[in-house]
Amino acid sequence: MYCRDCGEKLTLRFLENEGLVPYCPKCDKFKFPFFPVAVSMTVVNRGETKVLLARHVGDKDYKLFAGYIKKGESAEKAIVRELKEETGLNAVKWRYHASRYHDAKDLLMLNFIVQVHETETIVPGEEIEETRWCLPDEARAIIRKDSTAEYFLTGALNEFNKKK
Repeated sequence: MYCRDCGEKLTLRFLENEGLVPYCPKCDKFKFPFFPVAVSMTVVNRGETKVLLARHVGDKDYKLFAGYIKKGESAEKAIVRELKEETGLNAVKWRYHASRYHDAKDLLMLNFIVQVHETETIVPGEEIEETRWCLPDEARAIIRKDSTAEYFLTGALNEFNKKK
């Protein structure tokens, strides 16, 4: 690990109430790690009875929709933009659902449940090979196993079951 300000190699130092934290001896400052933030979208129909999943180009598994938050952009604006870019769909309504650190890409994922009109035409973006509307049990069966997408999908579906 190196200092993002001066390039010096960081060491770990104890900081009260924080534990071991990267420290730059040249800057004489603690350098808390930071990582990118992305949005994840559990896309559902208005009745929240179906989930839209995506299979990316060259991938056999289905996932949720996701994308990076651009500098200066809110998470809410990112979900609207990313959904439009990846599917051509318009987000009608959304709500925050959960967050999780995504180790595979070293980022924090913020998941939103996003409602769309399932009758709208889906126009997959460059990264998407196929989209598929699924009933809850089918979505659970085809989502990538042991993934952040499965974690968010399971949480969202459990939330829907509590509403019934």
